Amino acid sequence: MNKNEKRNLFLYTARDEIMKPESEITNAEAPRTESKTEKEEQEVEEQEEEQEEEQEEENGYINVIILSLVAILAFSSRLFAVVRFESIIHEFDPWFNYRATKQLTENGFYEFWNWFDASAWYPLGRIVGGTVYPGLMVTSGFIHFVLNTLLHIPVHIRDVCVFLAPLFSGLTALATYAFTKEVWNESAGLFAAAFIGIVPGYISRSVAGSYDNEGIAICLLMTTYFFWIKGMKTGSIAWAALCALSYFYMVGAWGGYVFITNLIPLHVLVLMAMGKFSQRVYTAYTTWYILGLLLSMQIPFVGFLPLQTSEHMAAFGMFGLCQIYAFVTYVQSQVTQSQFRTLASAVLYTAGALAVPVLMLLTRLGYVAPFSGRFYSLWDTGYAKIHIPIIASVSEHQPTTWTNFFMDLHILAAFFPAGLWFIFNDLKPERVFVILYAVTGVYFAGVMVRLMLTLTPIVVVCAAIAFSKTISGLFSRTQGASTTVHQSQSSSKEKKDSKKESEKKQSPQETPVLAISALFFLLLIFVGHCTWVTSNAYSSPSVVLATTRPDGSRSILDDFREAYYWLRMNTDEDATVMSWWDYGYQIAGFSNRTTLVDNNTWNNSHIALVGMAMSSNESRAYEIMQDLGVDYVLGNFLVASVFTCIGLWLGRRPDQTHLLHHFSLFIVIIVIFGGLIGYSGDDINKFLWMVRIAQGEHPHEIKEPEYFTSRGEYRVDAEVSDRMKNCLMYKLSFYRFGEIQASWNSPGGFDRTRNAVIGHKDFALTYLEEAFTSQNWLVRIYKVLPEPNTGPHRPNKKVEKWQPPNESTQSSRRVKGKIKNKEATKKPAPAAHIISEKQIQSVYILRKTYWQLQIQDETFIQSEQTFSLYSSILSTTTNLSCLQNLSFRIETFSIWNALKIPLRSSALLRLVQCSMRVSKSNLQEQSI
Repeated sequence: MNKNEKRNLFLYTARDEIMKPESEITNAEAPRTESKTEKEEQEVEEQEEEQEEEQEEENGYINVIILSLVAILAFSSRLFAVVRFESIIHEFDPWFNYRATKQLTENGFYEFWNWFDASAWYPLGRIVGGTVYPGLMVTSGFIHFVLNTLLHIPVHIRDVCVFLAPLFSGLTALATYAFTKEVWNESAGLFAAAFIGIVPGYISRSVAGSYDNEGIAICLLMTTYFFWIKGMKTGSIAWAALCALSYFYMVGAWGGYVFITNLIPLHVLVLMAMGKFSQRVYTAYTTWYILGLLLSMQIPFVGFLPLQTSEHMAAFGMFGLCQIYAFVTYVQSQVTQSQFRTLASAVLYTAGALAVPVLMLLTRLGYVAPFSGRFYSLWDTGYAKIHIPIIASVSEHQPTTWTNFFMDLHILAAFFPAGLWFIFNDLKPERVFVILYAVTGVYFAGVMVRLMLTLTPIVVVCAAIAFSKTISGLFSRTQGASTTVHQSQSSSKEKKDSKKESEKKQSPQETPVLAISALFFLLLIFVGHCTWVTSNAYSSPSVVLATTRPDGSRSILDDFREAYYWLRMNTDEDATVMSWWDYGYQIAGFSNRTTLVDNNTWNNSHIALVGMAMSSNESRAYEIMQDLGVDYVLGNFLVASVFTCIGLWLGRRPDQTHLLHHFSLFIVIIVIFGGLIGYSGDDINKFLWMVRIAQGEHPHEIKEPEYFTSRGEYRVDAEVSDRMKNCLMYKLSFYRFGEIQASWNSPGGFDRTRNAVIGHKDFALTYLEEAFTSQNWLVRIYKVLPEPNTGPHRPNKKVEKWQPPNESTQSSRRVKGKIKNKEATKKPAPAAHIISEKQIQSVYILRKTYWQLQIQDETFIQSEQTFSLYSSILSTTTNLSCLQNLSFRIETFSIWNALKIPLRSSALLRLVQCSMRVSKSNLQEQSI
């Protein structure tokens, strides 16, 4: 081969190599490269997973630390009341809760469950176990049991009650974190936990000493919602069952459980309308409703209400609709499309046509109770003032003002709509629940100040979402801007105008920094506002008042406890106290005395009677009080006959039955007067509500316009109306006040609260006697005089105090003593009598069953033992009027609970016939 041929061969070979496809060149090296790439990718993935796990573990530790600090902060921020005052129960309702909890811890659960409070609503009494939500008491009792019995840490039950609400506030922060994390993300959950820990809207009901149902209810509310969201997302029966258990706890703790009962069905209905109803939602709702219904009915105060009241019909109807929806879905998979449309239309039209008439029929027949007045008052702000003034008279039932919104929510109210906007932009089934909660919460909070408590958690959640979304966006923008600046600076060496471009690139970084600083400043202001409101507005006990002197020092006004202590030490144990219903729980808690009305407000007629006594002139008020006393005497005489017969029937000696009819006529009246110190919450400012409530029951005797001036003004000065200045409330409040000069430059009788000089100063009391006035004239106690001391204006009826047998005349004399430099009377302690505790307990049981248990219709006596018992009762009557009165009592109430046999007027004839076999001649003489 010559030189030219070799040269051409080389060129052809080189050309072939150059023209060869790239795939053929790399095929030989491909397996080696692919294996190397896969290994590298796996290593990178493993490294990333390890980094993510490490990051999650670090974040978990950080979250635990943050949540622990938030819980400690939530607990500590609620202790201002204990630090500034002392460990004491606040307000009014907490005093009853404390008494009930003390009864539970001292006597056991079953005694508490069957506890009859004879000192409340005299002479009716109150069955506590069947008229209370026991969750709060059981929680405190359990904690007290664990500390004292299991851990051997001696703690008084009062301290447990005082610190229970702050303890649950930390748990509420954890529940809010879990709920927010479930509907959004982890960072928003941390913000929500921090906000709920210090927001005033929740602190107002959870400070130390605020031992009320709401203190634990908000924690249970958020816990129930968290379990519902979790169960709805996963379709797990376990999560739905936990939701039902939390709901059961909520039902036992607070009447606001109805909000949960209606909000969850509303959520399911909206999901069904949006086409997002799934098998998971069906499983969660069905499990929650069945278990929650069965568990809630175990609370005696609730009973069969979930099946009988209109407020619970939404949950029941939604349960039925879910079954129809599931049935239709199953049928859809078994038939053709045209057949399914026909069947679906028929089912829907039939169900819609029958649902409303059936509900109306059940309501008409009495199987389903109609909506209550409290329900209507939530939808119409003026309904309660017209129809149920006792509801409208409560300050926390008034419509909410913008001042309340700002004070309880502060900047969260501004970020709340922003959070809702972010949720609308990324809508999911669980976030629909947040929107529904927000809309309903805002409406109801606007109707009633008290319901700000239920709005606060969802405002916190939405504001936390807004803060989290905004701050995360600003930080990401800052990182992006810094990266852009770095790139521009590296390329500036190759460009002449690098300075100008770098300055332009740096400008986006300045805006996020300023925005983040502004948000941080707003958060600082929010923390300061929460601290100030908590320490000054929501940490002051109602029974202890504090004022500031001109030199800046604090002055403690302890008039309430001073008066209650005097009442406890200077009155008989069976003395009856008449006051406005606001102070009933405090009187029973502090003084352990019997009250006519209290904060339970279940008997509007009884409260109206007290209001009529306060609204009438002194002579008419005395007649009302004596009528109450005479009713007690007549009623107690009849009850005494009943109790004596029952005592004899049980085999007791006659001298052991006197305690059964020992009812005191020692009646005390308490009024709250703030004219001397400028206390605006006194009874004169509440007096118009007493008039309105009394007018609702007695319109012919009490008329509200008569208490106004000719110009329609409510005044206490010289222009006061004649009806106003002669009423009992005016006299009890301003008695001897005209002699008092509050300051050197003010005239005598100057009312600082009304900023006026009273118009009626010189008057005397005829039927009442001042017994005690506190140091600052805040609490005034009057004693109702017995009839012989009232002079020529005494009523015709004569009242005589019953005297126990074998008691000497000398021991019944009154003992003289000095009270506030004034002669007063002090009753001696009752003589000791030989009677066992078991007999006393049976007395209370008899009083409970006689006064409290009402009759069921169409029921008759069914026991011969009951025949003989009632026969002996009727045989003790000595005249026809007494028999008629007893017949009325028998017609209205059941006497003997142990036999569990109610009585009706239609059974009265059989009673009389039975009694005629015992004392036939006596009854014939009475009928003649």
